[in-house]
Parts: sequence; C-alpha cells; structure tokens
Amino acid sequence: MFMPLLTLLIAYFIFGSFYALLNEAKEKSGDDLDIMTFNAWGFNRYGWIKEPDIAEKIIDFIKKEDPDILCIQEYNTNYTVKLKQFPHRSLTPYIDAPRRTVQAIFSKYPIVSEGSLDLPNTTNNIIYADVLFEGDTVRIYNMHLQSFSIVPSKKTFSEAESEKNYRRLVNTFSKQQEQAKLFDAHRKSCPYPYVVCGDMNNTQFSNVYTRIRGDLQDTFLDKGSGFGKTYNLLGLPIRIDYVLPHDSFEIIAHRNYKEKLSDHYPVMATLRFKTD
Repeated sequence: MFMPLLTLLIAYFIFGSFYALLNEAKEKSGDDLDIMTFNAWGFNRYGWIKEPDIAEKIIDFIKKEDPDILCIQEYNTNYTVKLKQFPHRSLTPYIDAPRRTVQAIFSKYPIVSEGSLDLPNTTNNIIYADVLFEGDTVRIYNMHLQSFSIVPSKKTFSEAESEKNYRRLVNTFSKQQEQAKLFDAHRKSCPYPYVVCGDMNNTQFSNVYTRIRGDLQDTFLDKGSGFGKTYNLLGLPIRIDYVLPHDSFEIIAHRNYKEKLSDHYPVMATLRFKTD
C-alpha cells in the first residue's frame, strides 16, 4: 500500500492543477460578468466535423448560454450578423492578410478602445478590447497562441514523420515563448483590471502558461471540477483554453461544456468586482 499512496501524494502536489475537486459556485447576482472563451474552428468552415449544421448549432449554443462577453478564436466573419445580442465587437484587424486566423471579442457592454499585438511571423494573434462595465474599464485579452498544426493519427507517430514533427514541436514552443514574452510586456502597461481569455495551445504545466498567468487567477482551479477538458486529443483530458482574471475580480463560477461543436470545448466563467 505504501508505494501507491506515496505516488498519489507526490502527484497531488506536483499535478495539483490537473484535476479540480468539486468547487461550489457562489450565488450569482445582477452585477456579475459572464465571460465565455471558445475556439470555434472556423465554425466548421471546412467540414472537419461530419455533422450537418454545426455553424448554426454554435450560434444556437451561444444564444442559449448568453454570455456578457464572448471571446472567439478562429472566428468566421460570415456569422457576425447572427450574433445580434452583442451590440459591440472587436475583430482581428487584418483586412490585407486573409491568411491570419480571426479572433473576435463580442460584448454587451460598450467597447471604448481596442487593439492588436500583431504577433510576428504567425497566423495567430492576440487582440484586446477595453470594456466599460459597471462604471469601470476592464480590458479583455483574447489570445490564440502558435498552433502545433499536428493532427494525431497513426501516420503522425510513424518513424518517417517523427523527425519532422519533432522540429515542428521545437519551433512551436519557441514561438509560443516569444509570444508570451510580447504579451507579458504589453500587459505590464495596462492601466485597467484585465482578464486573459483564449487558447494558449499549451497545458497548465508549460512555461508559457506560467509566464502568461503570472499572478493572475485561474477560474478552473478556483471554481472548476474534474479534469477541465477543453481540447479533443485522442480522448485525453487536455486543458489548453483558459479564463485568467486579475485579482480585482472574485471568481463566482466556472463551467466546462461538453458540446462537440469544434475540436475545442467552450469555457465560461462568472466574475464579480471585489468590494473594498
């Protein structure tokens, strides 16, 4: 009995952020802010999911859950007209670079300013919007860091592909580190409380996550439960999508969804400004 118990004890301290026990959500109020992040995979633009009407199902899901702020990675601009419940929005400003994936921030509250970090040499990017909420300005970052662009399959792990994929992994990790460094420098000049949302394309055990999180909170660790799976990788419970609020906020609730509408799963957190 000793060895298994020792192993579990060590794992608890080392991998404590891998599994969250049942954390009770607090009672919501009308002053709370519901923020959803979702990599929508282009609204199934290329038919990767072999089911009909995936894009319409995504729209219906968003309308049903009704977040106050919605951060979408890999957005499809064809569906903006169907998100009328959000009177304010900010999209990746790359009119002359169609190869960029589009990030979008939709808000029920006014957006007073916006911007882009213009990540170099990548199709990915980070955008932000300053939202006027309850008389205060809150900055929302929507990030989509460098993708690995590896589709798991028998061919992926073949001997012929292994060296190519190894080089790709090394290059991706390097780019993610560079992007995390650029983000870290940018957020240090932010004059407002802020929330980081999005797809880091890396787990909570990575240096990328550690650098980006810094002293921010992780809504899953505070109010989540289970493995918090956000990405479909051969059935493994991978968490690479996050909501990380500044300590000006109290975390009221966190929810991981199981709807199969993309290769990622949506995440929503409820936040509240802390009282003095």
